[in-house]
Amino acid sequence: MIAREDKMNEVVPKSKVIRRTRTTWNVSPSFMAKNTFNPIRSIIETMNLSPNPDKKMIALSIGDPTVFGNLRPAETIIQAVIDAVSSGKYNGYTMSTGYEEAREAVAKYSSTPTAPVSAQDVILCSGCSCALDICISVLANPGQNVLVPRPGFGLYKTLAEGLGIKTKPYRLQPENNWEIDLIDLELAIDEQTAAIIVNNPSNPCGSVFSKTHLERILQLAEKHCIPIIADEIYEHFVFPGQTYYPLASLSEKVPILSCSGLTKRFLVPGWRMGWIVINDRQNIFTPEIRKGLQTLSQRIIGSSTIIQGALPAILANTPQSFYDDTINQVKENAEVSYSILSTVPGLCPVMPSGAMYMMVGVDMHKFPKFQTDLDLVEALVTEQSVFCLPGKCFDFPNYFRIVLTVPGELMKEACFRIREFCLLHHRNNQVKLQIDTSIHSLNYKKDISAIISEKNTDFCDNYYEELEP
Repeated sequence: MIAREDKMNEVVPKSKVIRRTRTTWNVSPSFMAKNTFNPIRSIIETMNLSPNPDKKMIALSIGDPTVFGNLRPAETIIQAVIDAVSSGKYNGYTMSTGYEEAREAVAKYSSTPTAPVSAQDVILCSGCSCALDICISVLANPGQNVLVPRPGFGLYKTLAEGLGIKTKPYRLQPENNWEIDLIDLELAIDEQTAAIIVNNPSNPCGSVFSKTHLERILQLAEKHCIPIIADEIYEHFVFPGQTYYPLASLSEKVPILSCSGLTKRFLVPGWRMGWIVINDRQNIFTPEIRKGLQTLSQRIIGSSTIIQGALPAILANTPQSFYDDTINQVKENAEVSYSILSTVPGLCPVMPSGAMYMMVGVDMHKFPKFQTDLDLVEALVTEQSVFCLPGKCFDFPNYFRIVLTVPGELMKEACFRIREFCLLHHRNNQVKLQIDTSIHSLNYKKDISAIISEKNTDFCDNYYEELEP
């Protein structure tokens, strides 16, 4: 005991003294935390939403196809997961990039005759958002920029700017079915541009790019030697008569990181299964980018192993009839919504060609009570209990986005409520303040070209010339 006390009383050399650098608590958030901003979530969480208690809420806001229960995954998809759980083989860790057999299944699913890929070209991720995060992180450094569509999915900005990577928008053209303004895209390119994000089919626009348009995008990327991140989460989700072209199938020279997953086409967003497919026939990404993708995937130790175990059966056995039924329901909702909203003075819907959304232009001058599309959307919730996302969420004011995955009768009801709201608040006193009963007898099965010919031409035909968002 005495020896211990003597040791405790020894003088500690100054070189070994532990110096305290703080005398008060000062814990600050990181650069990443302070600079991470999700525009959609931020806007929604700060909106003044007080639904009309006399009307059932109809949310046309979030792109989750499972909300109303009318769109359900195929039985083969459910059974694949049951079998994976029952096998007991997928309860542990695996490689951060995923099981070999799961990656082989994705490679087979994603390969095209002109762009074959193997399991070594696939990285499984926790949803498509994780795939996008990894792709942006591997290609760009702080201070560099990535080019993003406008209007576009707000998460691109969230993922990039939290890392100190800038985003520069390029314009999509509503007057041309939301094709990219290629002049604007090229003007946005500079020496700090690390990648171009191309979203096709599009959220929020529901557009599907033609083969010719995609080839022109690729020509620009090749000209300026800039890789592409292809957000193709809505791949194959296109209406009858439309054709989806995987971007990588159209170029042998441009390196492309394609991002997709089960979320939308297979109607299971909560399962968090996404992937990156490396398309690089000129070996531009080898070896540094491939190694970087692998090391970044190790940050969260991969995606759900249960879903990985089910993935080969899901991708191989899901029947075409399931895909067709889903597409047909969404397409019918699109036609119904377009036919109703096209008759509303002050609104200009843009008919989609795929995905799950429709963008609707608003001539704010016709609704003087509201200063912005956000004000209008908030009032729509208060009066009619219909919730759409304002164009502000997509960096494109004077629009709102509606989701097309609700049950058909609710879709009609929501559009009638929107029409009633707009007629009530239209500045023209001669506009009727109640819905014409004749609109309820519309034949929604008639040819869409006939519906388009009856649209509200006094606004739509001049909208794009008069208003530049």
